[in-house]
Amino acid sequence: MEIISNEDQFECLKSMQSTIKKLEKAYAQMNQKGANTTLVKKRLDACKIGLAMLENVWNEVPHSHSHTELAGARKVLLALTPSVESSYAKSKAGSPQRTLLERRLKALDLVDEAIKDQDSHGK
Repeated sequence: MEIISNEDQFECLKSMQSTIKKLEKAYAQMNQKGANTTLVKKRLDACKIGLAMLENVWNEVPHSHSHTELAGARKVLLALTPSVESSYAKSKAGSPQRTLLERRLKALDLVDEAIKDQDSHGK
């Protein structure tokens, strides 16, 4: 995995945590309304696995996710990336929203890299 500054690591971890909180809130609201929560739940679970992978790589926090779980999370997060890229393209330069989306994209990219590295090392 590429070398990432401590500041960028912190921002990526914070971005993933923020995304998880946002998805948890959406999941709870949708659940209350009786809406279909399948997609939100898949994204939430994938983001939690992604956060665990970044914490594993940077802070050596152990994780217990199987190869199948990692592959599934990677697939969900890769499918999420185009919508984040689209929002980023529409966002105003220098805006807080653009900064948030930029950090989210960086975090998603690094999660993908971490999962691929995990797979190539057979852990």
